[in-house]
Amino acid sequence: MHKQKTHKGLKKRVTVTARGKIKRKRSFAGHLMSGKSGNRCRSLRKTEGMSNTMARKTRTALGA
Repeated sequence: MHKQKTHKGLKKRVTVTARGKIKRKRSFAGHLMSGKSGNRCRSLRKTEGMSNTMARKTRTALGA
């Protein structure tokens, strides 16, 4: 049977922590920031953990 390939696009967008949690950047922070409040802009800069269900699927796609 073939080995499963890692999803290269996903590999560039997420990081796996030492304990196996998956961190990702928040969406809606690429451009057009002047219409958003300062508090919202600051919170969008932070990374976010994934839900358990989504993290399980992500780990499968990464082969980790």
